[in-house]
Amino acid sequence: MRPDDAHRDAQAFAPMTPSLVLRDDRDAVATLTLNRPEKLNALTPAVFAALRAHLEAIADDEAVRCVVLAGAGRSFCAGHDLGSIGSGEEEADPRLAPETIDLLEALPQPTIGRIHGHCFTGGLELALGCDLLVAAAGAQLGDTHGQWGLMPVWGMSVRLPERVGLSRAKELMFTSRRIDGAEAARLGLVDRAVSDEELDVVVAALAGEIAANSPGTNRIDKALLRARGGMSREAALLFERTAPFGPPADMAERLTAAPGR
Repeated sequence: MRPDDAHRDAQAFAPMTPSLVLRDDRDAVATLTLNRPEKLNALTPAVFAALRAHLEAIADDEAVRCVVLAGAGRSFCAGHDLGSIGSGEEEADPRLAPETIDLLEALPQPTIGRIHGHCFTGGLELALGCDLLVAAAGAQLGDTHGQWGLMPVWGMSVRLPERVGLSRAKELMFTSRRIDGAEAARLGLVDRAVSDEELDVVVAALAGEIAANSPGTNRIDKALLRARGGMSREAALLFERTAPFGPPADMAERLTAAPGR
């Protein structure tokens, strides 16, 4: 056997490094799955780099009409990998994590966070970058920065109050309290809580409803809602009336196909 043949054989039988974030596209819905189940999908710079690459590709993918963010194994995401923090490991670029969450929030397609198991601290900050959150009733959610003597730098102090109100955000942040999915829905932290057995069916149905709608309309709606955040109510009303993003590309087709036409 020649040396180069032996090298190829060794490569063929060498274990492949699993992808830290998996992408699965079905029926115009892209599902991104955090893939460190043995670590409860704890977040590292490498995970964020993989997630960012997927998000950048999806942002320009006209075939994708909805994005679901999920976690493999027993949990959505237990948060930042505390082992890497405790060992003094530093990110090459401290902007990577927060800017990746910003990119998730700014995706032109609607996004759904599928929450099960643990969703703590950095994992919750990541989830809050999604448009809609559906949680298993038995999921555990919380901001535990205070428990570990950490400080939020990935958006918790902004996105959590936007979700639950300032006073409730203070309570959750100051106490590091963990709440289940049902309580999270009652507080408005997630949009829906369902049984663990129903979670996949409910998320798939919601994603299907979104994907069946005009992707152009959904993109315009999301852009208008995002622009609204930096405007007064009066300015936002005027901005919407100018149709700043033009009509959806499929408007004429959908109107022609409407019942009774």
